[in-house]
Amino acid sequence: MLDIKFVRENEKIVKENIKKKFQEEKLPLVDEVIKLDEDKRALQLEGDELRKNRNLISNEIGSLMRERNINEANKRKIDVSEINKKLEDIEAKENQIAHELRSKMMLIPNIIDQSVPIGRDDSCNVEIERFGEPIVPEYEIPYHADICEALNGLDKESAGRTSGNGFYYLTGDIARLHSAMLSYARDFMIDKGFTYCIPPFMIRSDVVDGVMSFEEMDDMMYKIENEDLYLIGTSEHSMIGKFKGQIIKESDLPITLTSYSPCFRKEVGAHGIEERGLYRVHQFEKQEMVVLCKSEDVMDWYNKMWSYTVEFFRSLDVPVRTLECCSGDLADLKVKSCDVEAWSPRQKKYFEVGSCATLGDAQARRLGIRAKGESGNYLVSTLNNTVLATPRGLIGVIENNYQEDGSIKIPEVLRPYMGGKEVIKEK
Repeated sequence: MLDIKFVRENEKIVKENIKKKFQEEKLPLVDEVIKLDEDKRALQLEGDELRKNRNLISNEIGSLMRERNINEANKRKIDVSEINKKLEDIEAKENQIAHELRSKMMLIPNIIDQSVPIGRDDSCNVEIERFGEPIVPEYEIPYHADICEALNGLDKESAGRTSGNGFYYLTGDIARLHSAMLSYARDFMIDKGFTYCIPPFMIRSDVVDGVMSFEEMDDMMYKIENEDLYLIGTSEHSMIGKFKGQIIKESDLPITLTSYSPCFRKEVGAHGIEERGLYRVHQFEKQEMVVLCKSEDVMDWYNKMWSYTVEFFRSLDVPVRTLECCSGDLADLKVKSCDVEAWSPRQKKYFEVGSCATLGDAQARRLGIRAKGESGNYLVSTLNNTVLATPRGLIGVIENNYQEDGSIKIPEVLRPYMGGKEVIKEK
């Protein structure tokens, strides 16, 4: 959410930014919030003037009472009563306008960074750099679900009976490989100096409103019936919510956290849920990184964070590339974002395994997260990035380490988490 003062003073910039995001239907919002802000400030001035007059009359009443001029004092008390009624009406209108203003402000997208490429959707995202050689072996690589089933590691049929489409059972060494990747991701980030956390897996609606746009919430999140609770779609939501309404010591910045959680998503939209595979599912597990810092340090952390994901997947023998997300592919709160994509030797193309984003002070403004500096309090900046989301990350490891005999070579860094095992093969 933008600062209303910024919108008021930079109307053209805000409207141009909306156009860059191809959301022309939101252009009238800018004029609407400016008008609401004018009305709100006018009411505030009127209220301030009434309060000033009430204070003067109250002092006058005190003097009259001391002079025992009771009749005149009672007349002035009637004037105070009338002022109080007017103030009640003004404050009610002011609260109504403030609510409407905030609701509309939350629909206006954040100002994107100047470096963001302009494009309508993800087809306009721009490749930045490749890491590792994308290899296609001479032998055929089966579909990942077939590989896992051949190794007695995947059972979607049973999950369909218990839970429906979009769920799965992982078993045996495949399940163990899945857990090994998560344990390694945890330790990888701890070694980078991040503090490990396990957050709540459900959050209240006021936290949801603070961390994401309404469109994202409707498409992603499961609501708990008859409770003000939502299942998280990523632990970033809980981790940012941890600081809701808090004032952080400037000396404690940056705050660097890495969190594990299961994640739950409706996956509503054009992509849908796969019948057989593990690319898009309702339930998965994730190791996330979250940073709260000063605004001047944002880009340093942004570049560190996506590079950690690249380093993580390269250590698993998975070639990756980075993509700069275009303006139309950015969620409304994001200032800048890039995706990390893993190479699929079966499909002969890359697929998304992680996303890094800076949201400026948008989440902090919505949730009231501030730092206390020498010159006063200020909003912090927030960033988030995927270390590992699996089973999607598992697919990358399986395909890039698949052997001609049907076995999977276990990356060296994962072997300590699997009892020294080097290969997964059919029993």
